[in-house]
Amino acid sequence: MNKKLTNFIKYVFFLGIGVFLVWWSLHQIPNDKWSAFKDALLTSNFWLLIPVFFILSLSHLLRAIRWRTLMRPMGYSPRIANTFFAVMIGYLANLAVPRLGEVLKCTILAKYEKVPAEKLVGTIVVERAVDVVCLAIVFLMAFIFQYEIIGEYAKEIVLNLVANKKGSFSWEKTAIVLLVLAVLFIAVKVWFNKFAHLPIVISLKKILKGIAEGLSAIRYLKQKGLFIACTIGIWSMYILGTWVGLLATHGTAGLGLGAAISALAFASIGMILTPGGIGAYALFLAKVLEKSDIPFEIGYANGTLQWFAQFLIVVIVGSICLAVLPIYNKRIQEHEAN
Repeated sequence: MNKKLTNFIKYVFFLGIGVFLVWWSLHQIPNDKWSAFKDALLTSNFWLLIPVFFILSLSHLLRAIRWRTLMRPMGYSPRIANTFFAVMIGYLANLAVPRLGEVLKCTILAKYEKVPAEKLVGTIVVERAVDVVCLAIVFLMAFIFQYEIIGEYAKEIVLNLVANKKGSFSWEKTAIVLLVLAVLFIAVKVWFNKFAHLPIVISLKKILKGIAEGLSAIRYLKQKGLFIACTIGIWSMYILGTWVGLLATHGTAGLGLGAAISALAFASIGMILTPGGIGAYALFLAKVLEKSDIPFEIGYANGTLQWFAQFLIVVIVGSICLAVLPIYNKRIQEHEAN
């Protein structure tokens, strides 16, 4: 099958999941709670979108600086402005076609900074690997800061797996669960070895290998301190932006930093599942806020607002960067010519 057609089908499929999640989530709101959902949106403090705008824009700038540190060992030091433009235009492209942004931002630097695009592919892998680890740390932080909520929720899930009908511990069910896990582990291992030629197995192996290689490549960086500082800064801005976002609606304004960390952890999964997080972001955020006694309709209203704010930031800043990029580089060329 043509690669472009395959990518198009994938995009339509995951976009369809997003649209379905929007439809399904809205149908989870009882008829008598629709007014609460609308009020939560209409009475939101939209002025808080301004600090969120700058907080998330700063996170994108830090991401550009961090990306630049990954190019230094290869002998390239692109201008921070062009690197930032490339990052934002990449995010903008991802709204239209997932993963197109990674390709586009590499070609932009190849064109304006003469950095070979093929050499930038490895830096993208490193960034993804680090972000996977950071997301895992955010989940761990959520577990620590909201143990009574996240911990009890996890405990509830585990107990449902190993408890009998009376609600007490069952050795039989535990043995069955462990046996199923063991069988699944062996099946996956055999599947990886026996069907190593299948495209999906090859892709999965590449992903796992890429994450391992990406993490190991950090030790060769010349600016490890700057890389780590930028990474901490990026995810700190994500947490801060989510917390400020929770302040925007009346029902969630009283939640603390722990709730923001939990919301970010689960909502980030939503961003991965569907293009731009459509449908999934707000749903996952609402579901985790339910554990903090926030009604679903209020949490979903806040999640919708936060998702829209992020979408708006990418569209506005990305469009500005797209317009300014050629003008900025034309002036640079004129200045160097003189």
